[in-house]
Amino acid sequence: MIARWLRWFGAHSAPAPIPDEAWRGLLTSSKLFTRLDDGGRERLRALAARFLARKRFSAAGGHVLDDAQRLAIAALASLTVLHLDERWLDGWREVIVYPGEFRVKREHHDEASGVVTEGDDELIGEAWERGPLILSWADVATDLAQPFDGFNVVVHEVAHKLDMLEGAADGVPRLPPRIARREWIAAMQAAYDALCRAVDRGRNTLIDPYAAESTDEFFAVVSELHFSDPALLRRAAPEVAALLSRYYDGESAAA
Repeated sequence: MIARWLRWFGAHSAPAPIPDEAWRGLLTSSKLFTRLDDGGRERLRALAARFLARKRFSAAGGHVLDDAQRLAIAALASLTVLHLDERWLDGWREVIVYPGEFRVKREHHDEASGVVTEGDDELIGEAWERGPLILSWADVATDLAQPFDGFNVVVHEVAHKLDMLEGAADGVPRLPPRIARREWIAAMQAAYDALCRAVDRGRNTLIDPYAAESTDEFFAVVSELHFSDPALLRRAAPEVAALLSRYYDGESAAA
């Protein structure tokens, strides 16, 4: 029944409702979804159906991709735009799912020497500008089972997609009218600079040091924390936590 429902998506522009059985299975798969109120769950259901209707899923690396996995990824991605414009997930079409970590070839350029070296990086997720969203299912499954441990690979990579909606990733996504661009940049840059100083001095940080790699990685990492460990984010960077509550949850500045 679910397979026929998914094939229906490919032939029609308007998404069909997600079957009750499939939706109940998703909700019982992770406490991340049951925290939503009834209205939030219904909106998420509609957004996930739209995501499935507009994205092409494929498996790689020998992975066997099933309907429940597609739905889980669609719901996690849609969670980021629950209070934003759903069209902010447009502009790309493909989701590629590996069974676990996957390797990509990289060129590393040393600016001082001018030497270019090639090597392989092992990743659990990647987002290409106007290209695919690539995920490790093993890590998505862990995020579903342990939703409040500070990590969420789908949220991380979709944050990059939101960041790249209007060009190269720089840590400043398209912003809703409730947030001024100047305010966003000031709060995020101050918190990013503080993290970079702490990492450079060898201090332990509440925010994963990987966030100090660049402003776009900072945005992606704190987005993970917003959904998976907001209390830690409030302790580590209260201004960023408040800003992301306004961005992702639609809260007002006075909330």
